[in-house]
Amino acid sequence: MTAQTPTRRSVLTTGVAVAGAAAGTVVLAACGGSDSGTSGSSQNTGAAPAAPSGTTVAALNDIPVGQAKSVTVEGKPAIVARPTETTAACFSAVCPHQGGTVAPDGDHLQCPLHGSQFDTLTGALKRGPAETGLTPIPVKVEGTNVVTA
Repeated sequence: MTAQTPTRRSVLTTGVAVAGAAAGTVVLAACGGSDSGTSGSSQNTGAAPAAPSGTTVAALNDIPVGQAKSVTVEGKPAIVARPTETTAACFSAVCPHQGGTVAPDGDHLQCPLHGSQFDTLTGALKRGPAETGLTPIPVKVEGTNVVTA
């Protein structure tokens, strides 16, 4: 048997196909993300934003003790709470059930989509259909501000 010499057309066609596949892989990899917060059939889009350490989230005095306030962290909705005079807590405002934005409502945070409720000061789940609490965002009190830790 003799080996066939590849034609110019077959070499170019193969090269273009390989280059296209490689480019497609790079584009898909860049668009992909981690679904590490997904559980069961619940859709968890509440991944905590990764803000640089020291980014101001809110002025401590803007949040009454025992209450919470809606804010944004790295352009994403979040809740910052003030459990005591000198402490603060922060968590994503994206409901882990189906991605609705929760808001302070008295002694709890309320999801407008399906009624999930979360503890105002901790983000812990109080009532479903969500199956988990809100994703924490590490913060600390620095002077008169709440900043990312």
